[in-house]
This record gives sequence, structure tokens and C-alpha cells, in this order.
Amino acid sequence: MIDPDTHAGDWVAGDDTDAADEAEDMPLSLRLSIADALTLGNATCGFMAVYFTTTGILIPHLTGSTETGMARNSAATAVILMLAAAIFDLFDGIVARKLRSSPMGAELDNLSDLISFGLAPAYFVLVYGMVADDAQQKVSAVAAIVVLLAVVLRLARFSCVTMKDGIFQGMPSPFGALTVVSIVLLELPFIPTLLAIIGVAWLMVSRVEYPKPRGVLAVAMLSWIVGAMGMLAAWAFDAPGGQFLLQTGCALQVVMGAVIPLFATARRVNTFRGSRRESREARAAQTP
Repeated sequence: MIDPDTHAGDWVAGDDTDAADEAEDMPLSLRLSIADALTLGNATCGFMAVYFTTTGILIPHLTGSTETGMARNSAATAVILMLAAAIFDLFDGIVARKLRSSPMGAELDNLSDLISFGLAPAYFVLVYGMVADDAQQKVSAVAAIVVLLAVVLRLARFSCVTMKDGIFQGMPSPFGALTVVSIVLLELPFIPTLLAIIGVAWLMVSRVEYPKPRGVLAVAMLSWIVGAMGMLAAWAFDAPGGQFLLQTGCALQVVMGAVIPLFATARRVNTFRGSRRESREARAAQTP
């Protein structure tokens, strides 16, 4: 006959052992590294960009407010927050390589990028379609969905496909998000704006190779982001030449988004031609 007290004691002891094991494992799984903290900063900036887009642009439009300054300040703040998210995204990778990242690092990075460079710019496009004079809400909603799904597919592919070191396949989502927002801020006619946004979404899921921002390129990107923040601040506070600076910065961002794929494609074609030429020369050398 089994002693109930003894049997219960065995189970209690076993539970204590399991609880102790779980207690040992739990802090390790939830412990955040410095890189993870930067990644969470990325997500926070993306969420706040959505907040300012809603409270400063959409709600005043729906309530019939005529305070254009508020909309301008909120639009600038939302984009500056997306730029700040890009800075966090740039540095979390650098810190993770130099120090360490937790087991959650890769997942946190993808989820944060989805918020800051998928949801935030897509929502910005959606709101643009609601407040612009010549925009069409339903078509803008479709464009916003295209941007969001492109980022989702881009991030999913990044997690599944192993690329050559130092290379991204498809336009990186931070660069794509900033290009989409720049297209909106240029205030072009609706149809060209829509086509350009869809073009950027296609580039994000394309096979065009982009260099990863490391070394000099990372410094150049950081400098560009900080400069863009300054342009947005000048525009938000209606500084002399602020509108010109904003238009110039947005135009440069869009031009870079269009030119980089051309250079990447040309380099790939030249590499392919060089390989074929070397193969022909090797076969010719082997022919008696």
C-alpha cells in the first residue's frame, strides 16, 4: 500500500525541483542585452510615430480643425520618430556584433522593424489618403496595405534566407519606409505618388542586392538621418528655407531609392559578364 503522505511528499519535492529549474531558466530567457534595449527603442519610436500621425493629422482633419501648424508639427514629429527608429535599428546591430544579443534578439528586431518600418509608414500613407485634397481613400488604403505586406514579406525572407555577408536582398525596410514617407511629403499629384509608393514596395521584396550599412557606409547613413531630422525640424518650425530643405531632402531620398537599384543591377550584370568571359577564356585555353 502506498503511503499518501509519502507519495504527496514525492510530488511536492518534484514540483519544487521543477520550479527551481524553471526559476533558473526564466531569468536567462527574459534577460535583455544592450542591443535588445536599443531594439525596444526602435519599436517605441514606431508606435509613437503612429500616435502623432493619429492625434496631430488624422483627428484634426476629422474634427474640421484648421490648425495647419499642428498638422505640420505632428507630421514632422512622426517622421523624425521613424528616423530615430532607423538609428536604433542601425546601432542595435552594431552593438549585437560587438557585445552580445539575447536569444530573443532576432525576433525582437523583426517585430520592432515591422512596427517602425511597416505599420508606421503604411499608416502614414493611409492617413495621407484621407487628408490630401486629390487623394482617394480606398486606393490609398490599398497602397498602405501593399507597403505593410511588402515589409512583412521582406522581414520573413530575411529570417529564412541566408545571404552573402554584407548584402541585403531587396531594399532594407528602414530605407524603404523613409523613401515611402519622403514620397508622401513631396506632395506630388496623387497618381505619381501612388505609383512611386508601389514601386518602393516592389523593391523591398525584389532580388536587388543592397550593401549592409557597415563602416563608412554606416557613418554616411547616420549623417544622412541626422541631417534629415534637421530638415524636418526646420520645416516644422517654419524656418526660412524650411520648405525648400524638406523638398530637397525628400527628393534626394527618392533619387537614392531609384539610383541604388540601378547601380546594383549594373554591377550584377557586369559580374555575370565577367564570369562568362572568364569561362570562355578558360575553355579556349583548354582547347588544343
